[in-house]
Amino acid sequence: AEKAKLVLAIATTAATTMAGKTADIPILGTAITDYEAPKLVQSNEAPGWNISGTSDMNPVAAQIGLLKQLAPDCETVGVLYTSGEMNSVLQAGMAKEAIEALGMKYVEVTITNTNDVQQAVQKIVGMCDAIYLPTDNVLASSIPIVYGVTVESKTPVICGESGMVESGGLATLGISYSELGYRTGLMAVEILNGADISKMPVKFITEGFEYKINKTVADEIGVEIPEELLPYAFEMGK
Repeated sequence: AEKAKLVLAIATTAATTMAGKTADIPILGTAITDYEAPKLVQSNEAPGWNISGTSDMNPVAAQIGLLKQLAPDCETVGVLYTSGEMNSVLQAGMAKEAIEALGMKYVEVTITNTNDVQQAVQKIVGMCDAIYLPTDNVLASSIPIVYGVTVESKTPVICGESGMVESGGLATLGISYSELGYRTGLMAVEILNGADISKMPVKFITEGFEYKINKTVADEIGVEIPEELLPYAFEMGK
């Protein structure tokens, strides 16, 4: 309504909401895993409409590799995610492929909202040796609940992003959201200088991923951190 020259939309819900409000003002998205599934763009390579941006797609296969490194005896991996979050569904599928490629068994439990988390975590810890959580908005806000159950069951939890590890997950190998924001800002400069957003490919981070290991959790559940990963370990709450 104020005739903004550019809109920044953080996460899929914000982007889809803004897409329904204007087809003219450029909408730059960030912290969105996939733009194609929610039909924000015609394709990641050629958006076609007034939306583009940066993706926070994580190296899911590498994260599953990290799980195997920290829990080498793991035979079954449980994946917990929100069934209504398209980005989470996409990552769960990628995790399944990576888990089975490493010779482990895949099991899953889905939730619909925060009210499901406690029961879902209690269920999944009885089905697996370790848990993988994708970047999932509901779970990200419920990590203290996940932590409360898994620290008792001594279940390693590998997370899709570092904030979840800081709140009680065991470890991640993920993108830097500061770097993601910076790259989004560079795209904003191009648009404000006249670039056509409909022709700007969605940008993915493909290198510079960061380890984050929660030593407090590792000690509590009896996981030994490999020497090469100790530089990335931190004490929770410090």
